[in-house]
Amino acid sequence: MSNLKEIKRKIKSVENTRKTTRAMKLVSTAKLNRAKLAAQQSRVYADKINEVLSEISYKINQYKIGGIESRFFEEISTLEKVDIVFVTADKGLCGGFNIQTIKEVNRLLEEYKSKKVKVRLRGVGKKGIAFFKFQDIELHCEYAGVSSAPTYEKAQDIISEAIDDFMNGVTDKVILIHNGYLNMISQELKVNHIVPVSVPREYESDSKSLMELEPEEDETILESLMKKYFEYNMYYSLIDSLAAEHSARMQAMENATNNATERVDMLTLSYNKARQESITTELIEIISGVESMK
Repeated sequence: MSNLKEIKRKIKSVENTRKTTRAMKLVSTAKLNRAKLAAQQSRVYADKINEVLSEISYKINQYKIGGIESRFFEEISTLEKVDIVFVTADKGLCGGFNIQTIKEVNRLLEEYKSKKVKVRLRGVGKKGIAFFKFQDIELHCEYAGVSSAPTYEKAQDIISEAIDDFMNGVTDKVILIHNGYLNMISQELKVNHIVPVSVPREYESDSKSLMELEPEEDETILESLMKKYFEYNMYYSLIDSLAAEHSARMQAMENATNNATERVDMLTLSYNKARQESITTELIEIISGVESMK
């Protein structure tokens, strides 16, 4: 009898867990729809501004035209110090979402260490920050509570210091890493070498663009464009990461709900078997008692 009570208690506990995970899945689904829409709308702008800056970088470096010189477009052959800005979640229960970003950061740390390049980490998100602190890896900057509620102003605050250090020659490169939204069930790790602005492979051949650079007019415009480029890439990484986080949590909670259902079915089967055995034992005892009284 005590075994039956124990199994029944376990069934009730797992059912309560299933209710929680199912509710969390529904919440994540609703949040995902909003975050996904924001990420998709922002991606168009982010892709276009990246395309424009890549083309400008190509023309400046390849043709040395426009008379414009900027550290943003200089090809640095020997790196001495690199800033890595990584974005993780503030909350857990989202499967391996944060692990992908952390693994890539660790890979880059090892790669630059082997080249004797100093790396500074700028962490966004409590989970990534907690991981590197546990590993006794120093973080240059920490930004908690941003991943779950990103805004353009917060993005500006995060990236501005990194860019200022780059412009002042403190660092030679700034890399932005986040796990982005791919579809409802998958995420895509994105590593953006934000500065110096690199030239994509499609620009290695002669560019057919009609873009022309006039230094007297374009240096001010270019400065404004670069500011937007940095800030919007940071902002996009935050909202793209948030959409991916919700999709990962939705998938994780669906898997947890399915596992709970399977567990309830197994426990129910065990309960029925134990109950049947208990009834059979009681019947045998009653029959044995009757027989002994004859």
